[in-house]
Amino acid sequence: MPQTPPFAAVFDSSGYNRNLYQSKEDNCGGLYYHENNLLSGSLEALIQHLVPNVDYYPDNRIRKIAPKILQLLTEWTETFPYDFRDERMMRNLKELAQRIASGDEMYWKNIQQLLQNLIRKLATVSQYEEVLAKINATSTDCPTVLKTKPQSIQRDIITVCNDPYVLAQQLTHIELERLNYIGPEEFVQAFVQKDPFDNDKSCYRDQKKTRNLEAYVEWFNRLSYLVATEICMPVKKKYRARVIEYFIDVARECFNIGNFNSLMAIISGMNMSPVSRLKKTWAKVKTAKFYILEHQMDPSSNFYNYRTALRGAAQRSLTAHSNREKIVIPFFSLLIKDIYFLNEGCANRLPNGHVNFEKFWELAKQVSEFMMWKQVECPFERDRKILQYLLTVPVFSDDALYLASYESEGPENHIEKDRWKTLRSALLGRV
Repeated sequence: MPQTPPFAAVFDSSGYNRNLYQSKEDNCGGLYYHENNLLSGSLEALIQHLVPNVDYYPDNRIRKIAPKILQLLTEWTETFPYDFRDERMMRNLKELAQRIASGDEMYWKNIQQLLQNLIRKLATVSQYEEVLAKINATSTDCPTVLKTKPQSIQRDIITVCNDPYVLAQQLTHIELERLNYIGPEEFVQAFVQKDPFDNDKSCYRDQKKTRNLEAYVEWFNRLSYLVATEICMPVKKKYRARVIEYFIDVARECFNIGNFNSLMAIISGMNMSPVSRLKKTWAKVKTAKFYILEHQMDPSSNFYNYRTALRGAAQRSLTAHSNREKIVIPFFSLLIKDIYFLNEGCANRLPNGHVNFEKFWELAKQVSEFMMWKQVECPFERDRKILQYLLTVPVFSDDALYLASYESEGPENHIEKDRWKTLRSALLGRV
């Protein structure tokens, strides 16, 4: 059976080569190739191509095909273990494994090892999700903090960790851990669309599970609100300015590490309206370093500066001699957006009805690159106290942030004054 072609051979430097599939001189049973790379074909032809027959397996005994099936199942369960969280999939796997093992006892040990590894992975994921649920239950909004004097708050980010470089390292710990639990299946599930003509409610696609992907997006939002909370909470503008400069140093170190997701979350938190309106506070901040970081993450020209920096980090990772140099944590929301538009902007099938393999090669390239990045082991020492604070300390809601901002630097116009009064009444119970 033809081997999966290298992705680079399918595309030239300009992107998709959309005319390749029109070359019919390499037609092979309804499948079209260019330089031995599969480009397109009908789904029926592809299925037929994968079905064993006399030409594929002259000796069709189970001893002949079992190694191939076992290899397929091994790669499937190792690369896409989340597929088997579905009870029906696990049941089918066990039934197939039993049939393979019954053909020859030599396969039984390999089958047992395969199932044990899969069950262990799924158990680890379930435990991780339980931990996330507990963390989310404790890390609620904290508008009630405003009902007491801010001076009574004993802990803030700088008292917990006064070194911005250490905080950047602990943020990287969280990022890599959460990335590691996102399965490639979740990208497929995130964008799968149910066929309106498919009335079979028992199909596998109804088991849409993207919990770890969604939890990672929620982490980005939490970090942004945590940054804004830490800046708006102090009473004195001198201390607020110090917190801003502290987070600028954290963000810069995140950039140096290759942790672009935390970097963007910190910048997003600083750009929230309750923070950006604190003009007297910002006047005391040395903003040159902040503007450099903003320039790096500038969304103009489709995040050109960021994408350039990401390519540099990816290249560094390929030639790295240490785990620190291997770290590449992409701005995750933009990665999701890229995959979404690739999925929506390119048809699954070509005008002739064939499967559009070029689209799926590109999707596979992006997800495979992500899979490589998420497997890097964090080289920094863990600090449980700092991690606990980052993950569980209460953060302000939008309304609480605005109220804290107005309490720090008073309203500047009638609209802000009216909102301030409304928020004081709603959150503090007084006018």
